[in-house]
Amino acid sequence: MLLALAAVPEDIEVLLISVTYGNVDVQNCLRNVVSMFHIIEQEIQWRKDHAFALGFESLRRSKSLVAVGADCPLGDTTRMADYFHGTDGLGGIHDTHKHLTPPETWKSLFIQPPPETDVTATARSEVRDDLSSSTSLFTPSFRPSHLEILRILDENPPDTISVIAIGPLTNIALAASHSPQTLMRAKSILVMGGAVTVPGNITPTAEFNTYADATAAARVYALTSPNPSSTMPPPPPQLTQTQSLEELPAEPLPPYPLKDELGDRRLKVLLFPLDITTQHTLRRDEFNAKTEPLIKKGSPLAEWTNAFLSSTFHKMETLHHGQEGGSASLSLHDPLCVWYALTGEKDSSKWSIQEGEDLRVETAGQWTRGTYIIDRRDRKRREDDDGEDDHVPGDTGGWLSSARGNRLRLCVQTPGERALAPLILDSIFP
Repeated sequence: MLLALAAVPEDIEVLLISVTYGNVDVQNCLRNVVSMFHIIEQEIQWRKDHAFALGFESLRRSKSLVAVGADCPLGDTTRMADYFHGTDGLGGIHDTHKHLTPPETWKSLFIQPPPETDVTATARSEVRDDLSSSTSLFTPSFRPSHLEILRILDENPPDTISVIAIGPLTNIALAASHSPQTLMRAKSILVMGGAVTVPGNITPTAEFNTYADATAAARVYALTSPNPSSTMPPPPPQLTQTQSLEELPAEPLPPYPLKDELGDRRLKVLLFPLDITTQHTLRRDEFNAKTEPLIKKGSPLAEWTNAFLSSTFHKMETLHHGQEGGSASLSLHDPLCVWYALTGEKDSSKWSIQEGEDLRVETAGQWTRGTYIIDRRDRKRREDDDGEDDHVPGDTGGWLSSARGNRLRLCVQTPGERALAPLILDSIFP
């Protein structure tokens, strides 16, 4: 996110940050977003005081909207990765570095205020000073984030807005259910998710974002299909006697309209799975070389990023072989999607994208939830198939039909595995 906000306006304009649960619960995720803006504001003032380049041109030119979305997956229990990222998602930074955390009044920003009265006017005036510093760089929304996504897509011409999805796809799935035709106006949905030919990072076969809400991923990917009903996931299981009420799945979303009612346009989804993201890393020694001199000079942003990334580097040391000292590294999963949005959508000559991949998401498997399934059989396709028959002998699931299955784009090559880390550091800390 810092990479996008630090870009120049000619490269990208961040219209909306759609918050959902993920590695931690949605309220901690929201607090981290507010904290990021809080620190950026301090950093800009620090740079101004020291006659440094201010940076964050795109952010300073136009405020981003921040909207809160889903707090749990569709029809399943919530899984988080706080064992790795800490209970607050940033390695416990809100306890260890309280001076870097915004005042608790930020929670009021996203609560719809009551009608104006003398009492509420007085109350607002008392907290306005505390809130103003938290909102000087962003605008809080009172609407659910999936509705804000649809509003932005509806207010702009088709193929001008890209959605970067770096968490579970629940918000995107909710938008798709509310108005699939509006979501399909997007230029592209750039998704960090899945593992195609490599092991997963949460189970042996599944990547966390897809695993966290496999149903949402399956529903979103279905909108890439010429016949979306052919890859829609089954309804979630009903409550059993062994389940508690807290485990009761949410009400299932309805099916999409029939393919003829959807029209000819389909959703354009570009995947960045672990196969490509894991290869792009940031080493501890190169991060420290960039940030330690700035910390000594008093940079709030350098101190903030060092606080939570030090925790992440340490966690990598404890979990993985070959991660010691300065060579400890983290994979740049999410920034890779932003990198493509900044460069690849304007000039894809240095990127390699596979087209029309029929990747499907397992939603019901005991051991394989969130796994990407692909047909690796050497079988002839049925090019003359109309995609309407669900029971073709020898082709259960319609994998060989030219009119069924998903049509996803898959990133398989970037401008360079070692090119991203310096770009991030130089963009955020010019």
